[in-house]
Amino acid sequence: MRVGGSTFASVCLAVGTSLIAGCGGGGMGGSYSMGASAPPAASASVTFTSPTPGSIINFGRSVKLSWTSTNVSSCTASMSSAMGGTFSGTQPATGSMTVVPTAPGSVTYTLSCTATSGGMAATGSMAVMVSASILSTLTMMTSIGSTVDPTEHGGNPYGLALATSTAGLITAGDLIVCNFNDGATNTQGAGTTIVGLHPAAGATPYRIAQSPILQGCNALAMLPDGSISASAYTANQSALVAPTGALSTPFAADTFHNPWGVAYVAANGANPAALYVANADGSIVRINLDGDAQTDVTQIASGFCGSGQPGAIFAPAGLTYDASIDTLYIVDTSSDSVVAFANVSSIGAAGVVVAGNCASVSAPPTPAPTFSGPAASSARVIAHGAPFIAPISAALLANGDLIVGNGDVNIAADQTPNLVVEVSPVLPGGFVGQPVQLDASGTPGALFGIVATTDPQLGQLVYFNDDNTNTVMLLSGMAGSGSTGGMPMPY
Repeated sequence: MRVGGSTFASVCLAVGTSLIAGCGGGGMGGSYSMGASAPPAASASVTFTSPTPGSIINFGRSVKLSWTSTNVSSCTASMSSAMGGTFSGTQPATGSMTVVPTAPGSVTYTLSCTATSGGMAATGSMAVMVSASILSTLTMMTSIGSTVDPTEHGGNPYGLALATSTAGLITAGDLIVCNFNDGATNTQGAGTTIVGLHPAAGATPYRIAQSPILQGCNALAMLPDGSISASAYTANQSALVAPTGALSTPFAADTFHNPWGVAYVAANGANPAALYVANADGSIVRINLDGDAQTDVTQIASGFCGSGQPGAIFAPAGLTYDASIDTLYIVDTSSDSVVAFANVSSIGAAGVVVAGNCASVSAPPTPAPTFSGPAASSARVIAHGAPFIAPISAALLANGDLIVGNGDVNIAADQTPNLVVEVSPVLPGGFVGQPVQLDASGTPGALFGIVATTDPQLGQLVYFNDDNTNTVMLLSGMAGSGSTGGMPMPY
């Protein structure tokens, strides 16, 4: 006597970056003789490795697909659309793969497996919606207020930072700005002032500091106690400004070469807090901190190209740090590139030697840099060439992409000025979507300082300095108080 038996095979997909998994497949069939052991029933499982499963990601981000299967002999991957990235060919019964969608849209990833016992094939699939890039959703512009110092009247705002604590003159959330020009002569690189603005439309600037120590201030970073680290190109100094406005030079014993960028990195595990400073000679130094005091200083990189004078400087700039992956991004103005230093806290003295091909530095752009040195494997170019036009500034968006602003030095007559570009560290080529023009006046070189943050109601916010109008502007996805209702022009 014979009775019906069964075999069962299944495959499940799980997501590591905000995706939902699906599981399906299986069938009935086969037989066994009375007294014989029945084939073991396979178990199906779904594992979510994302803390908040969902099925939507922004264009520019990667997706980690993870899967498990039972009682299968072979599996083949496929996608419903080529924009899904790369998910094809033979795959292991249990495994994972990171894929990078190459355009917005929807895609279904499918794994089809043959059952070991000859039963029906099992399939699992996952549908993913790739939404628009963050930059493309920011369509509202709001004028926050003037950056002109109320007493000295210096302007041409370069450095921009977001206050993280309330202390002295400063309130958490205030926008901190330093002016590159002086008020008396409006000379590039002669500015000596730092002002603050509350982050609301129509804000009036308040003075924080003025000093020759700040001459040529071009980049700012906030420390946890409210102090401001200021890079001063002309004074050749990395100054520290207390939230009361008092100035000091705790790093005066260090050798700087016209500082041209700064980023603060909080302590993490065995790594102390630090300042990273970029110099116009193409070097990058790390200043380890104990509070506001220096414990040691290390030059971790050299060889970026540097040239020019205030108003037309080509040098490493726009330092931006992503704490989630311990990566420092450097905007290399000379080569029209963005460079990533992965595991930057572990890069030692002379860790990265940049081959910047600086022989052509008198007429940038120079070629894309290459890297050598003990930590050369940590360095890579993530974006290069057009639509960059002497890029100068950057900020980290909520999804880990960068927004990068052009400086427009040596811009050609047929090129569009004052563009910002979204750049992904994982998308091949780096560039995400289309650039956006933030100042349509026709006068190039309006953009310098950029900071990004998020708001529970408004979502992603991007503040930027417009040098043409001496104002701080807000770029957002929704109209805020005092919004002009203006829309940036896609390019």
